Amino acid sequence: MRKEWLNQGTALGDVGAAVAGGQGGVSRRSFMKASAVAGSGLVLGFFVSGGNKMARAAEAAAPAKVYEPNAFLRIAPDNTVTVQVNRLEFGQGVQTSLPMLIAEELDVDWAQMRGELADAGEQYKDPAFGIQMTGGSGTIAHSFIQYREIGAKARAMLVAAAAAEWKVSPDQVRTAKGMLIGPNGQQAKYGAFADAAMKQPMPATVKLKDPKDFVIIGHPVKRLDAQAKSTGKQQFGMDFKPEGTKVAVVARPPVFGAKVAKLDASKAKAIPGVIDVLEVATDRGGRGVAVIATGYWPAKQGREALVLEWDTSAVEKVSTAKQMAEFKALAQKPGLPVKKADMAPLAKAAKKITAVYEFPYLAHAPMEPLNCVIDLKADGCEVWAGSQFQTLDQMAIARTAGLKPEQVKLHTMMAGGGFGRRAVPTSDYLVEAANVALAYKAAGKSGPLKIIWSREDDIRGGYYRPSHVHRAELGFDAKGKLLAWNHSIVGQSIITGSPFEPMMVKDGVDATMIEGMGEPYELPMNLSVHNAKANVPVLWWRSVGSTHTAFVMETLIDEAAHAAKMDPVAYRKQVIDAKHARHHAALDLAVAKSGYGKKALPKGQAWGVAVHESFGTVVAYVVTASVKGGVPHLHTVTAGIHCNTAVNPMTIEAQVQGAVLMAVGTTLPGAAITLKDGVVEQQNFGDYVVARMPDMPLVDVHIVPSTEPPTGMGEPGFPPLAPAYANAIFKLTGKRLRKLPFDLAKTAKA
Repeated sequence: MRKEWLNQGTALGDVGAAVAGGQGGVSRRSFMKASAVAGSGLVLGFFVSGGNKMARAAEAAAPAKVYEPNAFLRIAPDNTVTVQVNRLEFGQGVQTSLPMLIAEELDVDWAQMRGELADAGEQYKDPAFGIQMTGGSGTIAHSFIQYREIGAKARAMLVAAAAAEWKVSPDQVRTAKGMLIGPNGQQAKYGAFADAAMKQPMPATVKLKDPKDFVIIGHPVKRLDAQAKSTGKQQFGMDFKPEGTKVAVVARPPVFGAKVAKLDASKAKAIPGVIDVLEVATDRGGRGVAVIATGYWPAKQGREALVLEWDTSAVEKVSTAKQMAEFKALAQKPGLPVKKADMAPLAKAAKKITAVYEFPYLAHAPMEPLNCVIDLKADGCEVWAGSQFQTLDQMAIARTAGLKPEQVKLHTMMAGGGFGRRAVPTSDYLVEAANVALAYKAAGKSGPLKIIWSREDDIRGGYYRPSHVHRAELGFDAKGKLLAWNHSIVGQSIITGSPFEPMMVKDGVDATMIEGMGEPYELPMNLSVHNAKANVPVLWWRSVGSTHTAFVMETLIDEAAHAAKMDPVAYRKQVIDAKHARHHAALDLAVAKSGYGKKALPKGQAWGVAVHESFGTVVAYVVTASVKGGVPHLHTVTAGIHCNTAVNPMTIEAQVQGAVLMAVGTTLPGAAITLKDGVVEQQNFGDYVVARMPDMPLVDVHIVPSTEPPTGMGEPGFPPLAPAYANAIFKLTGKRLRKLPFDLAKTAKA
C-alpha cells in the first residue's frame, strides 16, 4: 500500500487538511518562547521534512503549523531523554526505533533514553500522510529524517549553550554519550545545560551523520518496553480505568446496520451492579443497546439478560456460499481495466492454465479486543484509546459529540495488537463510544465510561479483510514460454468512501486491490477488477491487498516455472526485470542462507520459494515443508529481507517472526469468517482459527546490507509465506492449492 500512497504526490499531504480543517500558526521563535515557559529541561517540538519529495512538497504548500511545548524531546536535569513517539505502539517496536533515531544524532548513551506515546496533536502528524496515524508500515520510512533532525538540532542547541557559558566557539565543544566536553577540560551532562539550550536559536539546518558513523542505528537494540511487558507491568488500554469509571458493553445487531425492534430491559436492570440500559446508535446506521454497570461482569450479565428483537428488513443479508458463486461468475467477465496486453496468443497456446482462487473474509482478532475510556464533560471530552488514527478519531469523536476537535483530548494508549483494526476511517468503535457517552449524559449521569468489546464482539463486529476471487488464464508455447496472462479480480473496495479515495481510487480501481499484481516480473498481463458491493464492513488487514495478490502471483509464477521445466528460483531470476535489483538480492540471500539446491532435505520434505515486495520492502522466503496424513507441516523459513537501512535488526527479526506465524494462521482449516443470512458464524478462537505456538516453524532472518533510506517493515513479512508454503506442498503432492485456508482434499492437479 505504501508504494501506491507515495505515488500520489502532494495529494496525501491534503488528507490531514481534508479531515481536520484549517490550522492556526505561530512562528518558530514564538514556539521556542512558549517552550521555554514550560519548565526545566530542554524541550523541542518542530516540523522537519519527512525525507521524501512528497513530504517536502506538502510542507511547502501547507499553512504554518502550531506546535505544543514538549512536542518531541525532553532532556531532564537528571540527563534522561524522553522522546514523544507520534505513533501507536502495539507490538511493532516504534517506541524503541524512533528514540533510536534521536539518540543517534543527539549523541547520548542509550541508557538515557525513554519513550512515551504522544497524545493526538497537530505536531505529531505523519510528515508524508498529513495526519497522525500508524499504518502502511510508514513509521520509520516517513520519520527517519524527521526524528534524526530533531536529535541533531537539540545537540546543536546544547553545544551552543555550553559554548556561550564557557566562552568558547561552538566548534570547540564536542559531545559524547550525553556529555558536553569543552577545549579546556570542561565537562557537563546535557541535563545541566537543558534550560540554557532552550534560549538558543534553533538552527535552520543541521548536518546529519554519515551512515558509516552510526553507533546506534543499524545495531541490535533491546526494546524499551520489553521489561514492562515481560513482567506484566505494562499498562494497556484494557487495563486503564480512572477513579469512578463505569463499564459499558453494547448489544449490537446480528446483521450489520440492523435496528432494535423490541426491547425488554427489566431483567437486565434487576441484576446487581447494572446502572442503566440505553438504546444507542451503532455503526453503519444501526441501533444497539448499551448496558452500563459498575464493572464488566455485571454489564455482561445484563446484556445477556436483555430480551431483544431485531429489525433486519432494510439491510442486505450476505451468505458466503452465494457471494462466492456470484464472485466467480463476475470473474469470468472483463472488469474495469488496469493493465492491457494482447490476448490473441491465448487462443492458440499449446498449454493453458486456468486457475480460480478464493480468499475468505478475515478478522483482525488482536489479542487485546477493542476498548476505550471516554469522559464527556460540559466543556469537552477526554478519551483514552489505542488509536492508529489519532487525527481521524479525534475529529470523529468531536463531530459526534458536537465539539470542536481541540475540545477532544485523545490519549494514545499502548495496544495489544491491531493489524489495521484500530485504523478505521469511520472511527466506528470510538464513534459508538461517544454515542454511549451522549446517551449516558442525556440520562442525567456523568463520569468516565469504559466501553469494552468481548472477544466475541471483536470477531463478529465487522471490518474484515475483504473476500476475493481471482481468475487467471495463462497460455504457453510448446517450450513453456509464457505468451499471455488474462486476469480478473473480484472483491470489495476498502478505500472507496474513505478520506483516501481521491488519492487511491483511479478510474474506479482501488489501488490496494491490485498491489503486487505483475511486478517485478516481465509479463504479458491483461488485468481487470470488479468492485463488488456487500453489507459487510471491510478494512485493510496486515499487508492489505498483498494478502491475496502475493499468493496468486507467487503460486502462478511457480506453476509457470513448472510449465517451462525450470527450477523455480532460476525461473524467477530469469523473469524478474533487471531493474529490480533488490528482488534479486533478497532472493539470492534467502537461497544462499537456506542451502536451497545444495543441502539434502530429510525424506518427505520439499522446498518452496516466494518473493514479494510490499510497502517498499522486498521479502524472499525459502521454506521446507512436509505432508503427513493429508496434513501439511511447515518446518523452516529462511528469509532474505531488503528494507534498505535496517534501523534495529532485532525489531526486523521480530516483525518477520510475527508475520510468519500470522501468515501460517491463514493456511489453517477454520481460518475464515463466513456469513449465513447476514450473520457472522464465528465467535471466538474455538471456531475462528489463528496460529498457535505449535504451528511456529524455525525462522532464520537475514538482511541485505544497505545505507539507502529505510522502507516499511511491519507488514512485508506476511505476503510471501503462504505461497512459498503452497509451492512446497505442490512438490510433495503434485497438486496446486487455489484457496486459503488450505484444503488439500480440494486441490487442482498441475
